Amino acid sequence: MPPVAKPKRPDVRSPYVFDVREFGRRPGAMRQFDRDLPAETMLGGGSTLDGLYTSEGADLLLDLRLESVVEGVLATGRVSGSLVGECVRCLDPVEVEVDADFQELFYYDPQELTAEEREEALAVVEELLDVESLVRDAVMLELPLQPLCEPDCPGLCPECGVPLAEDPDHHHDAVDPRWAALSGLGAEHGE
Repeated sequence: MPPVAKPKRPDVRSPYVFDVREFGRRPGAMRQFDRDLPAETMLGGGSTLDGLYTSEGADLLLDLRLESVVEGVLATGRVSGSLVGECVRCLDPVEVEVDADFQELFYYDPQELTAEEREEALAVVEELLDVESLVRDAVMLELPLQPLCEPDCPGLCPECGVPLAEDPDHHHDAVDPRWAALSGLGAEHGE
């Protein structure tokens, strides 16, 4: 079996990276962390969420428990906070609450896994683990891809762009262009 390429060392400056050196690879050790995560790291950079939600002033709170087990470190976390998106119908800002859970095992030695398992496995690299992908996936699954300000938002007028919620009786007299020539006949006869 060919050796597996060692994963890149996580950047210790990232708020998503945690040092587990103190666990000493002994099962039973545990630590609890609470961190504010800047939303722009999650929403920018061409991610799926980029453009749907804004990160202005948004922070998410990460509550994370790391437990040392025989195979590695079990990460159990909850991400909560709110993000601001745009209603897909009327383009008004929409605040969306996030409360997402995740749990994943980071392996000390992924070499011991089968080839299929290694493809999906996360690893402890130089006694560091990076939970960014777990947080991003949990948040993405929690957020609606088509945020609405109200479930029955009527949206904008397709002709002039007026918000229909402000003027529910708004309408345009549209004449089918095929009948436009006939509309002049009524005016000729004084109707």
